[in-house]
Amino acid sequence: MPDALPQDILEDVRILWDYNRIDDQPRRCDVGIGLGSHDLGVADHAAELYHAGYLPLIVFTGANAPTTVDRFPRGEAVHYRERAIELGVPDEAILVEPKARYTGENFELSRALLESRGVEVASVMVVCRPYQQRRAYALCRKMWPEVDVLCSAQQVELVDYLRSMGDDAKVINTITADTQRIVLHGEQGVALPQEMPTEVWAAYERLVAAGYDKRVIKDPA
Repeated sequence: MPDALPQDILEDVRILWDYNRIDDQPRRCDVGIGLGSHDLGVADHAAELYHAGYLPLIVFTGANAPTTVDRFPRGEAVHYRERAIELGVPDEAILVEPKARYTGENFELSRALLESRGVEVASVMVVCRPYQQRRAYALCRKMWPEVDVLCSAQQVELVDYLRSMGDDAKVINTITADTQRIVLHGEQGVALPQEMPTEVWAAYERLVAAGYDKRVIKDPA
């Protein structure tokens, strides 16, 4: 639990957390893309945005990763859909893309699904984990350059989020890896490059040195 984390570790995680959040002011978009993960709060937030009138249509996208297969055995997108329906989103306002295995595929396959349904898209609201926003934004802007891209996530404080997830190490390992991928994807040309402040990269390196490197690409070359 976060109360047991050393203060220096928590401070470094907070630096990465703040950097990775975008939290655009919501406005009505043609579609919301709910990115599958271990965080069911993504579906909750997508439902809130639907009920607030910002999203007439939601695509939930995601198969499974090793970190989600036990929690969502029928697939991330399928469970997200079920959750949104429980929260009052009508079935006809939801599309499910059940095959994506990583964020790039989330956008690639969601776009193909929408095109196959004849849905014209000029604006997209990416709905994801709070700390996934910057990486998702950079990928979506590069892969889908003709659409206006906003990012939105649950408004929650870091410590409260860690408590709700119940697995500090999983969250910290993921946010560390996401931060690394922002740089790698920009260098590889698969995502829109993002400015990386010195203090953010220093916090990333300290967390890796502290052992939060389980999802970091060890040899990016």
